[in-house]
Amino acid sequence: MLTQSLAQSLRNLRGLAHKTDIAAVARHLGKAPEGIRLGDDCAAIPDGDGFLLLAIEGFVPDFLKAEPWFAGWCGVMVNASDIAAMGGRPIAVVDALWSAGNAEAEPVLAGLKAAADAYRIPVIGGHTNARASSAQLAVAILGRATKLLTSFDAKPGEVILAAIDLRGAYHDPLPYWDAATRGADAERLRGDLDTLAQIAESGLSKAAKDISMAGLVGTALMLAECSGIGMLIDPLAVPRPEGVALDRWLSSFPSFGFILTATADKVPGVIAAFAGRGIACAAIGQCTPGTKLDLLNADGTTETFWDLADAPLIGCAPI
Repeated sequence: MLTQSLAQSLRNLRGLAHKTDIAAVARHLGKAPEGIRLGDDCAAIPDGDGFLLLAIEGFVPDFLKAEPWFAGWCGVMVNASDIAAMGGRPIAVVDALWSAGNAEAEPVLAGLKAAADAYRIPVIGGHTNARASSAQLAVAILGRATKLLTSFDAKPGEVILAAIDLRGAYHDPLPYWDAATRGADAERLRGDLDTLAQIAESGLSKAAKDISMAGLVGTALMLAECSGIGMLIDPLAVPRPEGVALDRWLSSFPSFGFILTATADKVPGVIAAFAGRGIACAAIGQCTPGTKLDLLNADGTTETFWDLADAPLIGCAPI
């Protein structure tokens, strides 16, 4: 069966293995303050009639070495995606950059500045050390939302949707699908991200997550775990660029890619919102009761990708 080999391939993703590290951190941190849930794309802090959103991303050294300018760009871009995945809009970022001299830092800073300008998210401070043994980068972001999309509000019976910008190309041999720096203008980038906030504010969806290095299926698994549900996903229903193999695509980290859930009556509205931006969006499965994320074969049989009852992933399931 297609999904048997596909499931095994996706379980072996380095990005998915990295997500298991979250569980150890969650155990050490213990219970979050009242009103804040651990496991979302951002910490959502109640603030007046809305929420402040706070998130941070760090980057592995081999990525900085291979693609220093793009790593800097991603410092802003992936944080902006985290804010969008929560139904918010970004306010500002700060960065922490270590390098073995200023020359090593320059392309990273150039990429960071280019993305800050494109997305209109100012860099307002941070930390710099140009006397480190090698380059390291972390970027934190502050945003705000009036209505949230969260990882904790997907319900059994809801439809799972994938929205992905297919107008891009790979940074070979890396798994990064770049639809941001390959011809997209700044106004389009900002408008595309704002679609998530508009969906939240119009009540079309309450649950979302941006597709991460864990791949589409691994990201869906994190959403299922936090919401305390199962999922059934049809891999062949996922919007995919022409000529890209399915296993590579489901292992990819797209520059614009989100998983959302919605009740059946809201699905056309979600699809139309993304279609209006030229972004591919399709129903790819169903939220189910239970603890299993299953993949659907073309003949109607299924393959269990993961059973959260046997092995939690990020350790942030509801109590």
